[in-house]
This record gives sequence, C-alpha cells and structure tokens, in this order.
Amino acid sequence: MKATAKPITLMTATGLFAAMITLMTAYIFHIPYGANGGYVHFGDALIYLAAVLLPHPYALAAAAIGGGLADLLTAPAWAPATIIIKMLITLPFTSKNDKILSGRNILAPFLAAPICIAGYYLAEGLMFGSFASAAASAIGNVIQSAGSAVIFLIAAKALERLPGFFRQI
Repeated sequence: MKATAKPITLMTATGLFAAMITLMTAYIFHIPYGANGGYVHFGDALIYLAAVLLPHPYALAAAAIGGGLADLLTAPAWAPATIIIKMLITLPFTSKNDKILSGRNILAPFLAAPICIAGYYLAEGLMFGSFASAAASAIGNVIQSAGSAVIFLIAAKALERLPGFFRQI
C-alpha cells in the first residue's frame, strides 16, 4: 500500500461513518420523545464503532460531522451542542488495541453515557433556561445511551468474528 493510501483510506472511512451516523441518528430507528424535540436513536453505536476503528482525529470528525448533520436535518438548534458532545463521547474508546472489544472498549460506552447525558442536560438547561425540564428529558438520553451501548457491543462482537476486519482500516 502506498504511503498516501492510508490517509485516503482513513478519510474515506471517516466520510462513510459520518454518513451512516447521520442516517442512523436522523432517520433509521429514530424515535421521538418529549416536548423538546429530543429523540432516541442508535447513531451513537456507530460513533462508538468509529472511535474503535479509526484514530481519534478521524473518529472525532466522523462523530461531529455525522451528529451535526443529523441535527441540521432534524433539529438545527441542537447542532452546536451535538457537535461538541458527540466528539467528546469518542474519547473513552481506543483504536490502539488488537481487538475491537478490548477491556477499555467494553467499558467505554458506560463512560461515554454520562458525558452524553451531562452534555445534553447542560445544553438544554442553557438553551431553554430551565434545568428542571432538562432533568426531565435526561431519561431519554439514558435510554439512548443504553441502547447504543448494547448495539455497539453486539456489532463489535460480530465484526471481531470477521477474519482480519479490524486491521482493514
């Protein structure tokens, strides 16, 4: 493989993850809840996979672009907060192990969940001027984070069974 192929491969994978994150967040298994425009989705599971399969700068970009585009398409006021929060939830993961489901990556979704919950709590409180209403909608973020963790763990286990998959990217 040429030296230029790796960055091109990483940029291509980043773009594909961003597109999948956008679609999964905004439209596929998109379940609205509450009065504030919130919704439960499984786009975070793809953010977690990107964080495991891509080096951090690329995972940060895929999360920010994918989450940001989803919000621009469905709830534009949330896009700035989402861009920041989705980048932050990639940080507990590592792509530096030989396995997708390393000890750190098994624990990481449970570390990412409080980041997501606290981030949206803070954003909603600031946006709407009420932290009481933000607390009421936090349950949706808990459900979303839990669902995304389960989907991530199932998908990661399936991907680990594919010979050589992890080192393809």
